[in-house]
Amino acid sequence: MKKKTGTYPVKLLVTSNSVPKRYQTIFDLSEQEFNTLSAKNMSAHLRTVRDQLKQIERKAEDVATGLSPFTFSEFEKDYILNNPSFHQRKAIKETTALINHEFNEVMYDNRFPIFRLPKPEPDSILATFLFYISKLLSEHRIRTAANYQTTYNTIAKFKGNVRFIDINVVYLKRLEAWMLELGYSKTTVGIYTRCLRAIFNEAIFQGIIKREKCYPFGRRLYQPPSSRNIKKALTLEDVSKIYYYQPECERERKAKDFWLFSYLANGINPTDIAHLRYKNIDGEYLIFERAKTENSTRLDPRPITVFITEDLQKIMDYWANKDKSPSNYIFPILEHNITPLRQVELIELFVQAINDWMAKIRKKLNIEKKVTTYVARHTFSTIMKRAGVSTSFIQESLGHTNIKTTENYLDSFENKIKKEYASQLTAFKTL
Repeated sequence: MKKKTGTYPVKLLVTSNSVPKRYQTIFDLSEQEFNTLSAKNMSAHLRTVRDQLKQIERKAEDVATGLSPFTFSEFEKDYILNNPSFHQRKAIKETTALINHEFNEVMYDNRFPIFRLPKPEPDSILATFLFYISKLLSEHRIRTAANYQTTYNTIAKFKGNVRFIDINVVYLKRLEAWMLELGYSKTTVGIYTRCLRAIFNEAIFQGIIKREKCYPFGRRLYQPPSSRNIKKALTLEDVSKIYYYQPECERERKAKDFWLFSYLANGINPTDIAHLRYKNIDGEYLIFERAKTENSTRLDPRPITVFITEDLQKIMDYWANKDKSPSNYIFPILEHNITPLRQVELIELFVQAINDWMAKIRKKLNIEKKVTTYVARHTFSTIMKRAGVSTSFIQESLGHTNIKTTENYLDSFENKIKKEYASQLTAFKTL
């Protein structure tokens, strides 16, 4: 994957039982520089890089040799995670640090840690952010906690750790303008300011502030911006190209199969694919609840039902675990008895692999739009809409609790279709 700088990422190759995995280091080199690493004469900079790469390899060998039996998951946990020599997901890394430093006293039940939540201090947003993040962590909502951690980091760069009383409509509009000027998208601004609104609501619930005195959100006040990207979904023609594409290697096949699985199974997202168990199979159907709404819809869970088509069955037959015990995962993505944080890490690796290889397939097929797991979900909903399926059916298929979410999720019709519809306004001309 060539970068704009003309360099390539240097990766550590680890092979076990003929299965290779690559881990991206922090080093980027041109092809010439990489080939020079084995030469006798080189610049001081390249000599330093070479020595550091050798050190990475030696330590990796030591860790791998010490694992009995060796598994990629244990190797990643013992060597890759939080290793400054490798690229990490920043938000997840910071949330891991939060677990390690903010919660020194930890109790455990049979499976999960129970954190003692810190008591929020009045006035500053940081205290309530920490309290809210700790609450999310205690509920094992790692990804959501990481989102709030990232939100606070961004807001703090703007004006630091301010008091709630300092955040008014003017402050929020300036924050929005500052983020847009830095290149943040309108969608990201909306996500971050909605997180801040949730922190205000938490502070009100805790009695730290009073709504009538300093709540800056609402009609005629500040409303987080919303944006609709109408170019996420693929056309049916693009999906056809992917469907009939013949993979050139096993990794391409895996990426293609799981992308199509997401598309064909009601736009199921990778997290829910990873959590599917054999007990979710009921005859000809997959029946499951979204992991994302497990907490928000605890009293009224809305199960999603997917008919197992011939294509879905073929994908399951090829990639599924052979042990079909009801409690076993259908696909070998997650492992049993691992922490919620480790689940997030494994799913991130799964998604990254699919997206990387689908990017290669997309180029071979000359598909203009991106082909990611997120696009698979949007493509399912959009093609259903264009086929005349009701929005309420799509809402149920996607597992949305609010129909407005579904309406915002749907792609708009293509210009070609709009042109055809416009011609109907003067259809009498053909009479």
